[in-house]
Amino acid sequence: MMDGTAGVSGHRHADEALLDDPAQLGERDPGGMLRFTASAGAQVRESAALAAEANLSVLADDGRPRAVVIAGIGTAGRTGDVLATVAGPRCPVPVIPHRSAGVPGWVGAADVVIAVSASGRSPEALGAAEAAHRRGARLVAVGAPDSQLQSVAERARAPFIPVPRRAPARASLWALTVPVLLAARTLGLVKVNEADLAETAARLDADADRCRPTAESFVNPAKSLALGLAGSIPIVWGSSPLATVAARRFGDTLSANSRYPVVSGALGEAGRGRVGLLDGVFGGLAEGERDIFADPDDSDPEGIRLRLVLLRDGGLNADDDTDEPLAVEERRADAVQTLAERRGVRCDVVTAEGGSALERLASLVAVPDFASIYLALAHGLDPMAVPAITEMKELANQ
Repeated sequence: MMDGTAGVSGHRHADEALLDDPAQLGERDPGGMLRFTASAGAQVRESAALAAEANLSVLADDGRPRAVVIAGIGTAGRTGDVLATVAGPRCPVPVIPHRSAGVPGWVGAADVVIAVSASGRSPEALGAAEAAHRRGARLVAVGAPDSQLQSVAERARAPFIPVPRRAPARASLWALTVPVLLAARTLGLVKVNEADLAETAARLDADADRCRPTAESFVNPAKSLALGLAGSIPIVWGSSPLATVAARRFGDTLSANSRYPVVSGALGEAGRGRVGLLDGVFGGLAEGERDIFADPDDSDPEGIRLRLVLLRDGGLNADDDTDEPLAVEERRADAVQTLAERRGVRCDVVTAEGGSALERLASLVAVPDFASIYLALAHGLDPMAVPAITEMKELANQ
């Protein structure tokens, strides 16, 4: 047990039995991260209703923009990745996520800026909204009601979608993403209809039920995934652009909720270099030298192994003009699974389901989101309270 002056607490080895004790899980999760994560379907419905009440139609008055910039950081920044991926290669204009203050130098009156902040006060979103207003770009803002971001939007006479802050930003992905998608739909950039939103919400509800605290590990995919990752160095690769967004999201939640170091990204890119990790000191070399009689719970750092998580899309892109046809993505995914097996690196696979890009993304995000929380709880960590984040903010603001 470690308990330092910074409020860091927990234990290095995962308590597997705890995951099948709902009462203990509740005690270890005082902030309610499991409950907030289970609200993803409700977030989709609420944010869709709030976006419908906003005056988004003014965005379309000046026609199709030259480009769309989605400004935000952290989970808010991920909404830009989701939009770019759901819009796909046939999107008629560039969709550009932007994660630093202000906006790119070329942004002007022909462009649209979507500023996103769960709190409504992030410097990145505020700076982007103010810069968009100065330059005459069309602006739409998404964030907490009665916030600084709402004030900027009102000064710019721009649409503002008030998303109540019911959970930490990292548990509010869907609350922030849906308004961004619907703003883009108003501009004619994505085809997301009410049925897509309803099916996505239903998918998130169903996965929340499968991953509920009272479901035991052997039938709970999130608990099973968490137990498989315990004590490992996770590598999370997505087989397609859509799956890559989910992979990077899992990297975010593993780092913030579970405090695990993680490598995440696109499998296609990994195949040009990072796949070599499977041969390395935590991969094939470690497995080849492993003492089969050694205690698997030995705290020796040399006992740490890679654990591969492969998010497979199997996509809907067969008719799209993509650089990576579905058959190529599938062969690449099969190949990396074979490579991992040959080197003794264990591999978990999450496969997308659903009829729309948005629902497929939800099916790749939901179980890993829960898994990151269960992994934190197994280590005695409070997934809500991250002392390093608080200290970082304090030190940076001195």
